[in-house]
Amino acid sequence: MSIRERLSGNEATAYAMKQINPDVVAAFPITPSTEIPQYFSTYVANGEVDTEFVAVEGEHSAMAACIGAEAAGARAMTATSANGLEYMWEMIQIASSSRLPIVMALVDRAISGPLNIHSDHSDAMAVRDSGWIMLFSENNQEAYDNMLMAHRIGENKDVMLPVMCCQDGFITSHAIENIMLEETEDVKKFVGTYKPEHYLLNKNEPIAIGPMDLQPYLTEHKKQQAVAMENAKKVILDVANDFEKMTGRKYGFFEEYKMDDAEYVIVCMNSTAGTVKETVDILREKGIKAGLLKIRVFRPFPGKEIAEALSNAKAVAILDKVPLLSATGGPLFEDIVSNMFVNNINIPTINYTYGVGGRDVTVKQIESVYSDLQNLQDMSNPYRYLGLKEGK
Repeated sequence: MSIRERLSGNEATAYAMKQINPDVVAAFPITPSTEIPQYFSTYVANGEVDTEFVAVEGEHSAMAACIGAEAAGARAMTATSANGLEYMWEMIQIASSSRLPIVMALVDRAISGPLNIHSDHSDAMAVRDSGWIMLFSENNQEAYDNMLMAHRIGENKDVMLPVMCCQDGFITSHAIENIMLEETEDVKKFVGTYKPEHYLLNKNEPIAIGPMDLQPYLTEHKKQQAVAMENAKKVILDVANDFEKMTGRKYGFFEEYKMDDAEYVIVCMNSTAGTVKETVDILREKGIKAGLLKIRVFRPFPGKEIAEALSNAKAVAILDKVPLLSATGGPLFEDIVSNMFVNNINIPTINYTYGVGGRDVTVKQIESVYSDLQNLQDMSNPYRYLGLKEGK
């Protein structure tokens, strides 16, 4: 039976970690994810978990410790944000290429410089093709639920990849919401125990691992990673189906909000979806057929499925909460339009940069996007800004 509670997104994430009771948690504090290891270390100190908590001297070491633990056959978790993730960069790649299903809570924040501690997706987007599965969370409930599903996904024998569970810094990480928690025994049964087939400290299978992988084999090993990422698509849906049976809460690659007859569609991720839903409701009352496609699974990217979901729209706007520094579109935009092209779907599609450095996005601004979609004639500049100050 589910338990009603009031928790912040960070508390909900730490509570999920407590219920999972991993073998090792290694972390270093960085705003706005600091509370996650802080709460979890309290559980360790109080004897509520038997996890080995490693208080490292920096994020590079945090990921290195998780890699060592997973390679030895243990279940490992961590949490970080922004520059902390950047400091992990070398080890992020090693974790995925070594096929170690570490689970990380990533509380999204702008990357320096200049210094900004508020939420955008520049940290997650910087590592989007590093071989990690990436789940995004609209609210505190989804942050909790994604953490409960993450190990089941990453540890599947056909996947064996690390998983990032992303939520927006401060907007969800520090905001308190009503959520439903599951009984700890039900969580433990759902997540299961970690039993890797091969690991370094398996006394029955002594093996040595070397760090070199040169011309004869690297391409094939990277292909194996790619196949595992593709395999993850089916596993994600299978795990979500089992999760729905336990909780009644349904998840897929994305959420379609009033998309059945939608003509004008916004695509976005994380907490912005709540504001877009409110705007859709307002416009629907005015007879405007607005809809929302909220992306939950960003890696593996469900490109064909997204393209099909958008195929009946008249116009689409894709919102990227990250600075556009490539002279073209944002990462979510480019992933979607390339898949629309490959799947022979030709719909006018525009891109908006918004919310950089935690700038608020309002219903009025989202209404302006839907207004642009209804009057979309000039496609000479598909790359636009939302909420940009005049003259800037």
